[in-house]
Amino acid sequence: MMKEAIYKERKDRVLGIVVNAYIKTITPVSSSYIVDAHHLDLSPATIRNILAELEDDGLLTHPHTSAGRLPTQEGYRYYVDNLMNEIQLLEEEKFRIKSEYEREMRDLESALEKTSQVISDLTHYTSIISVDGWDGKIFCRGTSYIVGYPESQDAKKISRILAALEEKESLLAIINSNLEQRIKIYIGHEMTCSDIEGCSLAVSRYQAYSGPTGRIAVLGPTRMDYSRVVSTLNYLSKLMSEIV
Repeated sequence: MMKEAIYKERKDRVLGIVVNAYIKTITPVSSSYIVDAHHLDLSPATIRNILAELEDDGLLTHPHTSAGRLPTQEGYRYYVDNLMNEIQLLEEEKFRIKSEYEREMRDLESALEKTSQVISDLTHYTSIISVDGWDGKIFCRGTSYIVGYPESQDAKKISRILAALEEKESLLAIINSNLEQRIKIYIGHEMTCSDIEGCSLAVSRYQAYSGPTGRIAVLGPTRMDYSRVVSTLNYLSKLMSEIV
């Protein structure tokens, strides 16, 4: 049992390295990179075996043109559920955000527009904010980031995502669905909207200080920086309850 636990820990660590590296570089991750960059107390042969097992488990895959691996949607799900560590926004980031709120606060709509813009600026993904009882009205910023995702240079795919954002109903049905946990993350095919199945969506609930409630969501590629997205949603949800 001890050996099994140690081996599982090694597999988890290697998977975490692959996911984090791919999120940052969008480049398949090789065993030589893991050996050279992370100085694990494992032989190159052991790392190659672990990568092969993770691929057999359906958590990694590899393009035919590369020896490196990249995460599957199931690999991202395992990472989010078991391996992700939430980062903390820097204090200067928090100070800047709060200062902008206090300077530009005029009414609820302007505050929600500002929140949407701040989230998009912090994450470099598309942000969506809904308000309970506002009949489908959303605040959406950062749609231009969709065009810039290197792995999504498919004009038809981009147009489908943009159409889903414009049409809103299907996306809102996901965003406003039952939310039992603090933040819910949908990865790829877990969403019921086929037009955005190549994306991930992180959704959080908010309660504004002025009374209204609703959802904050971030839409990005499946390789989104989940740790930064979660920390951003957590901080903005808390801030809205204090000053919006």
